[in-house]
Amino acid sequence: MKKSLFILSLASLALFSCKKNEIVTTAASGTETPTAATHGQEGVVDEDSAPDIVKLAAGNKDLSTLVTAVDKAGLTTSLSNAGPFTVFAPVNEAFDKLPAGTVDDLLKPENNGKLTDILGHHTYVGVIKAEQFTDGQNLGMVDGKNITIKMVNGKPTVNGTVNIVASVPASNGMVHVVDGVILPQ
Repeated sequence: MKKSLFILSLASLALFSCKKNEIVTTAASGTETPTAATHGQEGVVDEDSAPDIVKLAAGNKDLSTLVTAVDKAGLTTSLSNAGPFTVFAPVNEAFDKLPAGTVDDLLKPENNGKLTDILGHHTYVGVIKAEQFTDGQNLGMVDGKNITIKMVNGKPTVNGTVNIVASVPASNGMVHVVDGVILPQ
């Protein structure tokens, strides 16, 4: 009898803890409305922890073009997840250096694959801090291609031409702000 009661209690606990919908009562009308979760990891509100890569970028106006591109490519949830990731984040001015119309063209729905490849070429799975870069170091990026770290005047660059202007830790990795868009070769 005790065993049956224990199993029944566990089953009840599991049933109530696994509910998918939540009831929200509106104070003004007193009506109850069921709501379902409609967001992924990027929608989690956490005011205490360090921001993830996407929240960090979204909080910096100089990275707004990158944030728009990540959103259009549908990568917000991926880059908000646990990772760890190292992202080379081009500033808005880096996108402005591309030929006229390139960014607008990449943001079109029919070019989502190209945009995803370019953003994948800026993302490494794992965390690499600035002080861990070495001359000639090859990194395999998410798009399947490599970038090479070259030391120029004692500072790490990507492929010898893109400068790292800042490095900021995030809760799910590292963001290296760069002054150029790193295009796959």
